[in-house]
Amino acid sequence: MDQGIGQFIPLILIFVIFYFFLIRPQQKKVKEHKAMVENLKRGDKVVTTAGIIGTIERVVDNERVEVLISENVKVEIIKSTGIQGLLNTAEVKK
Repeated sequence: MDQGIGQFIPLILIFVIFYFFLIRPQQKKVKEHKAMVENLKRGDKVVTTAGIIGTIERVVDNERVEVLISENVKVEIIKSTGIQGLLNTAEVKK
């Protein structure tokens, strides 16, 4: 009986290592992205998943935003999958 439990200890150890080094950081990253997407507002500079930088013109609804990517060029993007990151709008000037 003691030998049976001893065989599972390496597997349990591997799972614990995977949890702390892979699963948990990924869950934290997803949670941070979701919070960032929920707090988007007009005037925020964003980077889309395609790498296009633009400024949010208006929030259409809970799922979509309208982004100005060039003068007189607006695109509608799904917030949760289309927005990769938020660029800092408040830069320190010296």
